[in-house]
Amino acid sequence: MENKKVVLAYSGGLDTSYCVKYLTEEKGLEVHSVLVNTGGFTQEELVGVEARAYELGVKSHTTIEETANYYDKVVKYLIFGNILKNSTYPLSVSAERVSQALAIAKYAKTLDAAYIAHGSTGAGNDQVRFDMIFQTFLPQAEIITPIRDMKLSREEEIEYLKSKGVEMDFAKAAYSVNKGLWGTSVGGKETLTSNGFLPEEAFPTQVSKDQSESLELGFEKGELKSVNDKSFETPHEAIQYLESLAGPFGIGRDIHVGDTIIGIKGRVGFEAASAMLTIKAHQALEKHVLTKWQIYWKDQVAAFYGNWLHEGQFMDPVMRDMEAMMSNTQQKVTGKVFITLLPYRFQVNGIESDHDLMSAKFGHYGEMNNAWTGEDVKGFSKIFGNQNAIYHQVNSEL
Repeated sequence: MENKKVVLAYSGGLDTSYCVKYLTEEKGLEVHSVLVNTGGFTQEELVGVEARAYELGVKSHTTIEETANYYDKVVKYLIFGNILKNSTYPLSVSAERVSQALAIAKYAKTLDAAYIAHGSTGAGNDQVRFDMIFQTFLPQAEIITPIRDMKLSREEEIEYLKSKGVEMDFAKAAYSVNKGLWGTSVGGKETLTSNGFLPEEAFPTQVSKDQSESLELGFEKGELKSVNDKSFETPHEAIQYLESLAGPFGIGRDIHVGDTIIGIKGRVGFEAASAMLTIKAHQALEKHVLTKWQIYWKDQVAAFYGNWLHEGQFMDPVMRDMEAMMSNTQQKVTGKVFITLLPYRFQVNGIESDHDLMSAKFGHYGEMNNAWTGEDVKGFSKIFGNQNAIYHQVNSEL
């Protein structure tokens, strides 16, 4: 018999709902939907998504829990590198796509599926991320991408689903929302042009806190292990708890503008309170406990790592080499960071660490020194500037 099995990367949103109906009713395929949870769904939401998938007509639906693995294999290194794409975006969605694609490819192998499908458009990055992983680890399966191949607008998808009698919150579907452990991306009409910010109602987390709160984050070897007086067995649980505290302040909202993998400019909104707080707190701690050249070289490696991950090249062996380097820098990144949360912003107040290199026994910056004399500095300055002095004296430039 002809193999008509197609594994569909499914989230329950507009695009993947369209894919279910199209693949079953127009293509006559046997759809096996799979949702890979990377920290963006509650148990109640997962139950609802599964029920919805069967209502749309899938043959089977599977949920793969990937949150812990996603943190261990990806998010941990985004923290170690303090990675913000274009100094703005914490790779909220681009980072998780590789984890999702790998899990889906592995699942598709177990079903011996002839096809594998995703709901990416033809104008974004996700199509490349999914395609590269599927081509690498499931080369025998044909990739089907209805939204991309037919160049469908969200309005056309909505009209098609309505014509099939599908009922869903189409007003909410006007915005594309992707939620995960490391933040939530939000795309809509405002992000399709170069000017305009997302309205309040477009963000999944509404602002409900207006009084300042004190926050204490505890790190052990670069990983977030405690929030205020609450300790966690796993860092990803600490990240989720921090999001519940800081998200209602509206912290971590912004719009990222960047170059897509396919060469065009793009804009996407996001909210990522926990990611922004963790990165900035971690970076503040590192400034105190790492040496100048540790920070410098880690910044160079992290910039490349973040960009290569963003472009879907997570499986490049060089990524493992850079992870090893960043991990090695974290051996002394242990301590507490003190923060004040306010509506739409936060401030890092300081740190405490046994490894703090800003030790008073060596001196107070700008005031006094305890570990050297004035004569020491005179001699150091003469030697340190010697080559410049020779150059300008030989060439008489002044």
